[in-house]
Amino acid sequence: MSFMGNSTRALRSVAIFEAAKGLLALLVGLGLLIFNHSQWQHAFSELIRYLHLYPSHEGSHSFRHILEHVSDSRRLLLACGAFAYTAFRFVEAYGLWRARRWAEWIALVSGSAYLPFEIYAVIHTRGSWTAVTILVLNTLIVMVIAAQLRANQRAKIGAEI
Repeated sequence: MSFMGNSTRALRSVAIFEAAKGLLALLVGLGLLIFNHSQWQHAFSELIRYLHLYPSHEGSHSFRHILEHVSDSRRLLLACGAFAYTAFRFVEAYGLWRARRWAEWIALVSGSAYLPFEIYAVIHTRGSWTAVTILVLNTLIVMVIAAQLRANQRAKIGAEI
């Protein structure tokens, strides 16, 4: 199999992952508009249980506190933020699916920007499986995109010679 075939498959895998993140943000945004405080609290508790996280964990407690005390106007603002994030991820996914260089740069920059926070989360949670999994996935995505950009640059230089 040629590098180009592997390259397309890798980019499309990242595109699917980014689209899935966009879909998740869309669901969160819709949930913010549809559900009330007690329904959000119940959904959050179920998510914590499903992910096998500790409800007493500082991050879980902080998020629960935010959900309990968010006003309707802030909830609308959060939903708008989730919809903006959704649009960003869908545009990025489209660009990656179509192997657009601008989308590769967006993926590289946005993926790299998260790495310090993810490393901090791994350290802060003492290596929880969730934090480690997120860090590993994002690191792989950044590596795939960086390799793709490097291959594009080599091909461009080769074509100029």
